[in-house]
Amino acid sequence: MERHIQAPVSRGEISGLKAGDYVYITGTIYTARDAAHKRMQETLNAGDPLPLKMQDNIIYYMGPSPAREGRPIGSAGPTTASRMDKYAPALLDLGLIGMIGKGKRSESVKQAIVRNGAVYFAAVGGAGALLSRSIRKSEVIAYEDLGTEAIRRLEVENFPVIVVIDPEGNDLYETAGAEYCDLG
Repeated sequence: MERHIQAPVSRGEISGLKAGDYVYITGTIYTARDAAHKRMQETLNAGDPLPLKMQDNIIYYMGPSPAREGRPIGSAGPTTASRMDKYAPALLDLGLIGMIGKGKRSESVKQAIVRNGAVYFAAVGGAGALLSRSIRKSEVIAYEDLGTEAIRRLEVENFPVIVVIDPEGNDLYETAGAEYCDLG
């Protein structure tokens, strides 16, 4: 099924998504990779506030290349999501509604997705130049010293993703593989 959602996203909108759905996101999403996640965890451990509210927001695991003249951002492909797995459950418990990356997630992340009614989306790896066309604005909002791993606020329009793990815990990587094997 094809769906269009507005970010930040309500839990009601997320609850209707199913693994395998094609989704186009318009609105505000944030970027954060390994170094930013580590710093956010250190911030939480110190009892300090995070530089962005997690509630109903989506984090895209991406570090862009430099922007070409006239563009808000360079190539913007996803990074491997499993590198954020040790940090994701805590952020989901704080209200994070969605994550965008590539690759499989750990069992603890899947449990946190279900527990919080969240979702894990995949963006197509290797298509960073195409994905960047959906990004209208990019602004560093925290951890500027991390360079490409700084947290950015992105304004996106019809940003294409696929639901990999839905709020019920259905995992496209598992179901699609099983479905493919049944065809033989």
